[in-house]
Amino acid sequence: MPSLSRFGWLMALYAENHARLQRQIDVGHLPRGGYVSTIGDGLDLRIEVLEQHAYTSELRMSYGLIDPATGLADPSAHLRLYRDARQVEATHCYAGRRWQDVIGMYPPPPRILDHRLRMNTFLGKWLQYLAERGHGMATLRRCGVGGGGQPVDA
Repeated sequence: MPSLSRFGWLMALYAENHARLQRQIDVGHLPRGGYVSTIGDGLDLRIEVLEQHAYTSELRMSYGLIDPATGLADPSAHLRLYRDARQVEATHCYAGRRWQDVIGMYPPPPRILDHRLRMNTFLGKWLQYLAERGHGMATLRRCGVGGGGQPVDA
């Protein structure tokens, strides 16, 4: 049986994350804007649909937590949803550190691939956790978007 290359593994993660996200929240069909999923645990999931194109969606996902040192939502992930290919790619993640601090300004291609594998593995685990907690379309409501692009209650 042939083994999966690291690139093949990454593409499989994209597909798995797409399936997880679609089961929970059909973000590919949400209008642009901010959304909040509340399940009563004090840790609201915030989703901002940044752009909707013919075959892709761009969004930011975070909690309502702000890193006091940077003022950024922590953790957060920028996602690109490919509806036609049925894949979701985490293009940027912030979990206490920026990508430049993790892999440097001019990383070699293998380091970039490793970083993408880590980001998308993180995304898969986060989506699984959110599903287990009960986040989904039933808990999602539209809200406004405040300064810094963070969704706020409307």
